[in-house]
Amino acid sequence: MATIKNLQDLYLDGIKDLYSACKQSIPVTEEMAAAAKNADLKSALEASVKGTREGMASMEKLARAHNEDPSGEHCKGMEGLVAEARKHALEAGFEDDDTQDAAIIAQYQRLAHYAITGYGTLKAWAKRLDFKDDVKVLDDATASTYEGDETMTKIAVKGGVNKAAM
Repeated sequence: MATIKNLQDLYLDGIKDLYSACKQSIPVTEEMAAAAKNADLKSALEASVKGTREGMASMEKLARAHNEDPSGEHCKGMEGLVAEARKHALEAGFEDDDTQDAAIIAQYQRLAHYAITGYGTLKAWAKRLDFKDDVKVLDDATASTYEGDETMTKIAVKGGVNKAAM
């Protein structure tokens, strides 16, 4: 790992970290979509895969705009979250489909919250570094990820997944 000398180096490292996080979260989100029984949940997870691919493409665009290879980092945080998602939403034994759907929502939201935090931090740094074009890209990625998170909450609460899991 290269030495991080300043905020710009930290920013570029963060972009690579989120690129890796997106790349790692796509397969497990696809697996959760395949396992989901609730039609709205399945649809939302499938849309999330598309959104995550867009986020990954955005991180690649930002990295390349700064003459960086986006694949130069492995996100250990997302690695752990993916392992937890598989363990608690896919590999655990469930007697009830609604309970598994509730677990899938919870695990998806953990993945999404990691991305929201990362995008927000990068946005703050991009503002400080006066990377105005980057700020717009990060705003869009954050908004998209928030939207996916809010959709999952609606499915869990208003859509009745949590109630049915009781």
